[in-house]
Amino acid sequence: MAETAIRNPPSPLLVLTGIGGLYVAQSVIGGVTWAGLPAIMRSEGVPLDQIGYVSLIALPWALKFLWSPWVERYRLPPRGKNRSAEIVATGGLISIVGMLLVGSLTPSEAFPLLACLTVVAFAASTVDIACDGFAVQTLSKAQHGWGNAAQVGGAYLGSAIGGGLFLYLVGAFGWSQASWTIAAILLLLGLPFLFGAARNLPEETRQHVPSLGAPLRRPELRRGLLVSAIFVIAQKTALGMIGPFLVDSGFDVATIGLLNGVGSLFVGLAAALLGGLCVRLWGVRLVLALSLLVQAAFLALFSLAGFTKLLPESLLVVAAIGSSSGIMAFGFVALYAQFMRWSDPRQAGIDFTLFQCMDALVSILGGILAGQIANAFGYGIFFASAAALALVAAPAIAASARPENALAS
Repeated sequence: MAETAIRNPPSPLLVLTGIGGLYVAQSVIGGVTWAGLPAIMRSEGVPLDQIGYVSLIALPWALKFLWSPWVERYRLPPRGKNRSAEIVATGGLISIVGMLLVGSLTPSEAFPLLACLTVVAFAASTVDIACDGFAVQTLSKAQHGWGNAAQVGGAYLGSAIGGGLFLYLVGAFGWSQASWTIAAILLLLGLPFLFGAARNLPEETRQHVPSLGAPLRRPELRRGLLVSAIFVIAQKTALGMIGPFLVDSGFDVATIGLLNGVGSLFVGLAAALLGGLCVRLWGVRLVLALSLLVQAAFLALFSLAGFTKLLPESLLVVAAIGSSSGIMAFGFVALYAQFMRWSDPRQAGIDFTLFQCMDALVSILGGILAGQIANAFGYGIFFASAAALALVAAPAIAASARPENALAS
């Protein structure tokens, strides 16, 4: 890691501002895709089984480990300047053009829309590889906490914009104007990195060649991938159906957008901070298991609402914000802390990418399955099954994660 550290790096404030903007931009795209799009498609009458295919847009995030070594080798040539800016500029331009094209389509054109957003996801996931690598190189160990805060805070701010503001704009001004506004926001968010953090980087000579084979040969990392899969499928499988359920329960897309925005911006940030504190106090395993148990309770409420239609709207609002923003942030702070501890410091970027890809792959498969089950059996059975899955996964996660005395930093 010292071998590839940037000599005379830009100031920490420039770096944090630059990478923070990129993390926000990536989460804006994710918010539009996974929080906003399902609700809008349902309001246009798209069947639930087709909405389930929205999860396929996460495919590039699931597979980016395949091209991460090539991205790193291009970004860090044997001799020359760090090329992070070139990768970010190219990926950002593709994302902006993609959102402009999205605005020319309609939400009912499901498969052209999914194809376009998949290209955007490919560009954004590639930018993420470069952004993570740049952050590790340029921030000292003492500043890594601030970098993590930029990542987590950027994720929830981006989700508030993509899943909240976007839906509000769709309800107020229409699909096209909302999509084009998101394109403009992406442009603005990329400028601090391109004209601040990544400017005037020095010429360097590098010897390390990034490798994908080494982490895959480590038994500890393979076990970590299994733990990741169990946690993600139990925690996230039902989330893609919450928006459609709220639409079918009488909520309009502008209201759902407001809920997503408030949840991400306030509840999500607060839960992430609480999760970090609880990890320090109680350890990773307990926080992971607790988050699954609380998620099971929220999903049980949705199941009851699906069967009886008697739950008040206020309780549905609490359950929606709690499950999709609050407990998600609480649990994933612990999961990502575990990812860092399982990663080899000599090439943590590639190791961490592998964990992220497992997260995305399981999310895709779970999302597709969720759409099929909800469409075939109804919301009540679907959410009841998801709650049972979270309950079963909680003790499995507690048993599988590394003992607490080995988790110390």
